[in-house]
Amino acid sequence: MDWRTEWFEFEGVAYLNAAGQSPLPRISVRAVQAALEWKKYPHQLSDSIYFELPNRIRASVARLIGGQPEEIALTTGASGGLAAVAAGLDWKPEDEVLMARGEFPAHLSTWMPLEAASRLRVKVITPANRFITAEDFLAAIGPRTRLVSTSLVRFDDGVLLDAARVAEACHAVGAYLLLDVSQCAGAMPLDVRSLGADFLVSAGYKWLLSPYGTGFFWARGDLIEQMRVGPFYWTALEGAAEFHTLSFRQWKLARGARRWDSPETASFLNVSAMDASLEFLLRVGVETIWEHNGRLIGEMIARLPLDRCVLASPGDPVARGPYACVAARSAEKTAALYQKLRQANVIVSLREGALRVAPHLYNTERDIDQLLAVLAL
Repeated sequence: MDWRTEWFEFEGVAYLNAAGQSPLPRISVRAVQAALEWKKYPHQLSDSIYFELPNRIRASVARLIGGQPEEIALTTGASGGLAAVAAGLDWKPEDEVLMARGEFPAHLSTWMPLEAASRLRVKVITPANRFITAEDFLAAIGPRTRLVSTSLVRFDDGVLLDAARVAEACHAVGAYLLLDVSQCAGAMPLDVRSLGADFLVSAGYKWLLSPYGTGFFWARGDLIEQMRVGPFYWTALEGAAEFHTLSFRQWKLARGARRWDSPETASFLNVSAMDASLEFLLRVGVETIWEHNGRLIGEMIARLPLDRCVLASPGDPVARGPYACVAARSAEKTAALYQKLRQANVIVSLREGALRVAPHLYNTERDIDQLLAVLAL
């Protein structure tokens, strides 16, 4: 099937940047337009949609990751889930949070302030070799480790972590594993039970094909009731869906992860599009996207002009996520090459001295041809 028709035409642009910002599918744009009509004519908006729409998203995310809907909170991005874990666990000053060097800044901005407040310690792991591996984490995990906070797929080089091994080592010392899946949820098959994770966080504007300001947080079901709850959005109250009686004499928190929903969860312009995008992903099948990207990235690597560029991701496809990075022979040349690609209407990301090439179903071999033609100049 030609899935390209599900998106608007790119008008001569080879857009290879799904890992930076995904384009909304046509069906999602139509959902936004319908949501605008709700605001234009609010009498068309039913009371139930405030809860039905977020709950549909929970169910779709659960199907994508192999979890349960009640384990899903709707956030404005990965940072919302990181903040929920930071606030929800009881920390001791000697507790260690492990991060890898070069991790996405959201992890740094979550844990470093807690270290500065002497609530915990941050331990930054330097990989033994070029790319971070499970062995690097295993060598650092010890009796003081409380949490490993890491990306399942790295934003800067596409490395895919062997999360199950890290999870096993964490659990052996009573620690938790938090995985940031922003760079793979919706683009590669995921199963939270197989991963062994305790928490998942994700932005929605990348591989989930959703607007900026969307995301999700998954918490292992048995941990939810054990975690501290701070101020929360009122829709997490038990009975909140009963719009005819919203003045509560007693408050009781509903069970499940919705207690970490971002305020104004039914922000219709965003969540209507997210709902449509997730339904589209489930209809297509994540395996379809994973296989398609694997073919295109494999072709790029096989034809890479090695006199000009080098692969900046693992060569073994099982060690990579849904994209790969390449670099010129120096950081300056890589930056110049990035500008040359943009001038040629080939859009990739420049990240940490490398060009991140992230295709999707709207890309074809012709887009890879355009990329390679510029790289070879």
